[in-house]
Amino acid sequence: MSKAFVKDDAAGDDEDVALPELPAGVRNYITPAGYGRLRDELAHLVKVERPEVVRVVSWAASNGDRSENGDYIYGKKRLREIDRRIRFLTKRLDIAEVVDPAARPATDQVFFGATVVYRTAGQDREIRIVGIDEVDPANGRVSWISPIARALLKAREGDVVQLRTPLGVETIEILAVSYAAS
Repeated sequence: MSKAFVKDDAAGDDEDVALPELPAGVRNYITPAGYGRLRDELAHLVKVERPEVVRVVSWAASNGDRSENGDYIYGKKRLREIDRRIRFLTKRLDIAEVVDPAARPATDQVFFGATVVYRTAGQDREIRIVGIDEVDPANGRVSWISPIARALLKAREGDVVQLRTPLGVETIEILAVSYAAS
């Protein structure tokens, strides 16, 4: 039967999904630790995970009928996911600009890589300003292009800054700024 008459459930799966985009004209800053994590993930995908999935798909294909072969169908789907992630990581690592916050001279001003302790609404919070590929809000790691980071950037310890939120303007007092290796 011609491929034209076969429904291809995977059509469109190879297109890149919407991943965190960098605003036009900005650099992809990343900490050394974040760069290392992305590089390690890429190496793991290329050297370990992809070859294992290729082995399983090859074995499943040798079993004959592929239309009802779960190992083959899901293996091919997983292979597309791995290849998509490999493409994404390769592009991100190629344009990454590694910035080591620990190499920054001592300062009380907020820049990329800073760990900032601030007070808002009577509550103390701590965040670390990192690259877009390192964001982890649950652990206090926010992107340098996020609204909170933009409000804090270039401010100094003791400064009070305004953060515009959907609920209104929030006043933030910067209590401490530090730069340490991640």
